[in-house]
Amino acid sequence: MSFVLLSTSKHHLTLLVLCPDRFSIEDESSNLDEMPLMMSEEGFENDESDYQTLPRARVGQRNRGLGWFLLGGWKVLCGSCCDCLLHICRRKKELKARTVWLGCPEKCEEKYPKNAIKNQKYNIFTFVPGVLYQQFKFFLNLYFLVVACSQFVPSLKIGYLYTYWAPLGFVLAVTMVREAVDEVRRCQRDQDMNSQLYSKLTMRGKIQVKSSDIQVGDLIIVEKSSEEPVTDPTVLIPFLFCFFSPGTCFIRTDQLDGETDWKLRVAVGCTQRLPAVGDLFSISAYVYAQKPQLDIHSFEGNFTREDTDPPIHESLSIENTLWASTVVASGTVIGVVIYTGKETRSVLNTSYAKNKVGLLDLELNRLTKALFLAQVVLAVVMVALQGFVGPWFRNLFRFIVLFSYIIPISLRVNLDMGKSAYGWMITKDENIPGTVVRTSTIPEELGRLVYLLTDKTGTLTQNEMIFKRLHLGTVSYGTDTMDEIQNHIVQSYAQVSLSCGCAKLMGDASGPKVRKSVSSRIHEAVKAIALCHNVTPVYESHVGVNGETESAEADQDFSDDNRTYQASSPDEVALVRWTESVGLTLVNRDLTSLQLKTPSGQILSFYILQIFPFTSESKRMGIIVREESTGDITFYMKGADVAMASIVQYNDWLEEECGNMAREGLRTLVVAKKSLSEEQYQDFESRYNHAKLSIHDRTLKVAAVVESLEREMELLCLTGVEDQLQADVRPTLELLRNAGIKIWMLTGDKLETATCIAKSSHLVSRNQDIHVFRPVSNRGEAHLELNAFRRKHDCALVISGDSLEVCLRYYEHEFVELACQCPAVVCCRCSPTQKAQIVRLLQQHTANRTCAIGDGGNDVSMIQAADCGIGIEGKEGKQASLAADFSITQFKHIGRLLMVHGRNSYKRSAALGQFVMHRGMIISTMQAVFSSVFYFASVPLYQGFLMVGYATIYTMFPVFSLVLDQDVKPEMALLYPELYKDLTKGRSLSFKTFLIWVLISVYQGGILMYGALVLFESEFVHVVAISFTALILTELLMVALTIRTWHWLMVVAEFFSLGCYLASLAFLNEYFDLSFITTWPFLWKVSAITLVSCLPLYIIKYLKRKFSPPSYSKLSS
Repeated sequence: MSFVLLSTSKHHLTLLVLCPDRFSIEDESSNLDEMPLMMSEEGFENDESDYQTLPRARVGQRNRGLGWFLLGGWKVLCGSCCDCLLHICRRKKELKARTVWLGCPEKCEEKYPKNAIKNQKYNIFTFVPGVLYQQFKFFLNLYFLVVACSQFVPSLKIGYLYTYWAPLGFVLAVTMVREAVDEVRRCQRDQDMNSQLYSKLTMRGKIQVKSSDIQVGDLIIVEKSSEEPVTDPTVLIPFLFCFFSPGTCFIRTDQLDGETDWKLRVAVGCTQRLPAVGDLFSISAYVYAQKPQLDIHSFEGNFTREDTDPPIHESLSIENTLWASTVVASGTVIGVVIYTGKETRSVLNTSYAKNKVGLLDLELNRLTKALFLAQVVLAVVMVALQGFVGPWFRNLFRFIVLFSYIIPISLRVNLDMGKSAYGWMITKDENIPGTVVRTSTIPEELGRLVYLLTDKTGTLTQNEMIFKRLHLGTVSYGTDTMDEIQNHIVQSYAQVSLSCGCAKLMGDASGPKVRKSVSSRIHEAVKAIALCHNVTPVYESHVGVNGETESAEADQDFSDDNRTYQASSPDEVALVRWTESVGLTLVNRDLTSLQLKTPSGQILSFYILQIFPFTSESKRMGIIVREESTGDITFYMKGADVAMASIVQYNDWLEEECGNMAREGLRTLVVAKKSLSEEQYQDFESRYNHAKLSIHDRTLKVAAVVESLEREMELLCLTGVEDQLQADVRPTLELLRNAGIKIWMLTGDKLETATCIAKSSHLVSRNQDIHVFRPVSNRGEAHLELNAFRRKHDCALVISGDSLEVCLRYYEHEFVELACQCPAVVCCRCSPTQKAQIVRLLQQHTANRTCAIGDGGNDVSMIQAADCGIGIEGKEGKQASLAADFSITQFKHIGRLLMVHGRNSYKRSAALGQFVMHRGMIISTMQAVFSSVFYFASVPLYQGFLMVGYATIYTMFPVFSLVLDQDVKPEMALLYPELYKDLTKGRSLSFKTFLIWVLISVYQGGILMYGALVLFESEFVHVVAISFTALILTELLMVALTIRTWHWLMVVAEFFSLGCYLASLAFLNEYFDLSFITTWPFLWKVSAITLVSCLPLYIIKYLKRKFSPPSYSKLSS
């Protein structure tokens, strides 16, 4: 819900909110052909056509032919057709600007979306078809469905129906139960959110309504909350009324843009002047708001009151609005609802969750297709050797079914159970407590990551600012010498109380001259820091039953314990808290004045004449105040050193000290002042007001007038504030870099702040250059700036969201190519949509696996778009944690999550998948040998329970025990993160390793079958007994050959499976001759065949480890 601020009060406030879309504006030249980078400026201006550069669209189409269609183009075309049909079926209505009458939802001209959240993937009708589609879109499951259905045809029936349908039914049942549980949980969460109660203001008074019943035009009361969103996360409200006399309030937008800084919001002046809240229903007024848009940093609208003569018109901006998913920091707010449901900015900036499929699953899917092709070729060869006699096509299909075990259905079961086991191991790891696995289908992705995209606030930093350093030029004070400053302040104001005024303060003081000089400079510096800001102190008050303050404002408790500070920047709060700690306390502030309390308890009052807020362009803020007791007018200013260096008087220490503090990771601010006479200020005020009334170039004219004051200012001090990093951020980032992972920081914060954190966290190393991408607004500027960036080598990139948008519009491929070569990238002022867009760009242009990590609601889109999303439970709530695939409690846990669990999950799944396929290929090889020997008959070698037992109790436990295997100890994986680089190359599961397993299967299957045929003497049933027993023993020995680190459960699984087989021999008289299997000939024949099939492989493994050991074995030794 979004709403506009009509009025504020210390306990009551009404808001209005809108959502404009900056991404809908298209540059008139956006459809031009791409221009090659490194073109000269003259060439760009003349638009030389000699380059013959084609647009991306045409380049992408030039290779589309029959080959492209057969190799996957058909899927692209089918997908495009489906997307077109879905677009036609789900065509959205056009978003339009709207007129909303205060408190009159019935006057709305159009029907607006319901204010309800819906995260469910299915409904009662689409659940079964949807789940079945998600399962059978994989080739493996579709293949087994076709094979199982073929057994209903008598001429194609090979064995018992249960041998085909039982495994398939089990897989589908498990999947459906899991999806049903997840869907019920999603439904329950939606119901809980949609049932939250909010206060609605009506002509009859205040009533409680469910969030899903809130409508456009309702007047909603939003009370202070430190945990819950101000409204349902799908509503926008304009700020109409505030009971606090200035008509202002502070809000937190951390769930929207990731910034925990408090933002100032101002009520609509017309409604703020109303005597009582009930008068909102006695006036005839409406809000005209632009159509819903994506941009969370701007808003345009108008407020009109019609029942006055003349009508009152007020413009509305972002300062008058309160977005959905924001939090009121103090007081109570009333707002008229403008947008609901899907039309709010928080929802428009949220991407829908996709069904994530791991890269290993896709690779296995390709291998199963290769196996199917081999299966068809083998069946064709068998039919061809028969001479294509009789109903050969029926025999062909029978052979395909006969060799169907070459693709084992147990592959999916084993892998899914393995993924669940990996998730359990992650959750139970005591070294990363509190970790939760929310998506159990992609743990292997943790071992294949190349790009890590991280949020800043709350992820890398704690967003807690601490004042660390004060430098006066000749002397510097740190955290251990702050008591000296406190003594100077106490001494200075004690002398003030004994003297006639501040002018005589230092002249009448006694003591050494040096002492007086330092004391005077400290006094002026602390006073400037205490005055130059936009911090507001807030005092908690008791609220009566009618929502009114029980005590008058004058009687409020101004004690230190009852006071908190609100500001739009945590840096300013840190500065004001520091001045309080040294004795000069900010006790009160409104729009026109502020009061400071000295160490002796005296109140100093100052009138605020002008405020010049901080902007990214100016990089500084200023304030002009008049001291009540003396009438002195002083202009104070603070800002970044690059902006202030040319403003302050000449000095020889500022640049050097700023560099020293920056190397310590401190955020520096230069503080200066300038005394103004009454005549100087009156002249400035006249020119300033005249500039503000200008219609053309207002911003430039206002800036020029302010700059006329910013000359030869007295440099007072340099401050250093530290944004505390999360625990062990620096070693964790270094670990990830050594592992070959490229780290991108995507933040909604300011460029300067993002750059400072990139340095202090060592995301950018000290000796590394930083290229700050200049702001660009059109294609020409982007072209020239990209050329300048291309000339840089091995430097980190810092770019803003607006410049990124322009570059991606014209030079998407070139920009991504250049950015991917950087050791680190920092994107500041990124919207949630842009974060997700960057993730998708990396996926499309690099084909590498991406991971996104964040802790706020603004990170949800990025987390859901990434191949692997990690959420951190932090101060910004659990929204990111709940939407992520993995949830951790601290950033440092990501090191062990990737290096240890990611490595083990990928390695184990690769080994498990290939071994299960080996288990199917070896029995299919034996079937092929058997059929070829017996005149190519399509008769099964093993039937019934033998096939079911082979895939389950006889071999399942040892094979599945591979999920406990590990090639490197956790300590070794963390000590040598370079080992992680090998995982990203995908060598553990590739066509090379697959072919090796195919050769092993063909060799062992041939030895087992031919050995049994050669050694059997009388009856055919002896062939079955010898070959099947040797097969079971071979599989158990192959598991032992594959294992790299033994676990006691592996030993138990081996002996348990062997025991189960031996015990079942007594009940398998249908398949075996019990009198034969108890004789010595049976035992030595089985032993000989097993030895021939396995011993050569053991010898090869020993020689390979001896002469060409893997890298991890070298470290272990």
